[in-house]
Amino acid sequence: MDTETQQQDDAERDRSSGPLGQVWRGWSRSARLCAVAASLLSGLLLISAFIAQPFLIPSASMTPTLAVGDRILVNKLAYRIGNSPGRGDVVVFDGRGSFMDEEGTGGNPVAGLLREAGAAAGLVKPAETDYVKRVIGVGGDRVRCCDKRGRIEVNGVPLDEDYLHDGDDPSAVPFDIEVPQGRLWVMGDHRSDSSDSRDHLGDAGGGTVPVERVIGRADGIAWPTDRWGTVHGGGGAHE
Repeated sequence: MDTETQQQDDAERDRSSGPLGQVWRGWSRSARLCAVAASLLSGLLLISAFIAQPFLIPSASMTPTLAVGDRILVNKLAYRIGNSPGRGDVVVFDGRGSFMDEEGTGGNPVAGLLREAGAAAGLVKPAETDYVKRVIGVGGDRVRCCDKRGRIEVNGVPLDEDYLHDGDDPSAVPFDIEVPQGRLWVMGDHRSDSSDSRDHLGDAGGGTVPVERVIGRADGIAWPTDRWGTVHGGGGAHE
């Protein structure tokens, strides 16, 4: 054995014989596996909290764009660097204070932590306070339904909503609202099966959602594999 190889082996033995190496060798195999799993989970939670979070679609309100059981990737950085949600974006938001009472749902705090961890991995349904919808109008927009052809108008321009569920009208509920600054008017793509801004017209905010409650933008479908792809952000206007 040459001198260089001997020195490398000695260095490896020195590292493994240090305090951390001794502790690691003293653990059982199951304890080591638990430690590795905890490290991976911690890393996943950090990524989920600040960068991108898997989100399990719990209802049919966004079909055909998003189907029940889809795992989407929510980009949490999309609106943190001077950007704001735009018309056509599919967003995940906290509905407390707009779609439900500010207090939200109570429950066992331990069960809540377990659900949060499962939701962060996209394994269980998200919190009942979280919603996924499409942005139709932003602050300052006048959004109304409908024109003579049954289309939703934004600032007097009809929308070309090619993402709607087959057979659905743009809305069976007439409305005419000016979206306050810093808020959003949101709707599901499956209009006949979506509880959205239209259902909260009489609530505080007139059915609109505060921009600061937006968790992130749905950028892609990660699972199942046969639905891999980006999330359609259409909603252009007719000329």
